[in-house]
Amino acid sequence: MHWYNEEHRHSAIQFVTPAERHAGLDVELLIRRAELYEAAKARNPNRWSSATRNWDRTNVVDLNPDKTTKEPLNREEVYQELKLAA
Repeated sequence: MHWYNEEHRHSAIQFVTPAERHAGLDVELLIRRAELYEAAKARNPNRWSSATRNWDRTNVVDLNPDKTTKEPLNREEVYQELKLAA
């Protein structure tokens, strides 16, 4: 539990820990990250083919987001899906 909340950086919240997010420390971290990336791009623009990563704060975080439900596929539809994926 400690590792998950205090050490693990979550992709859904812009690679900060839940503890940093909960304490409001993520705002400053994300500002500094954005500045760091922009400085790196300015130093070596050829390395970047487009904009840098978006470090804007994620405002809404769902612990268990609702998944859209789809009608179950029948055997033929499953076969066609697998065939297309191959």
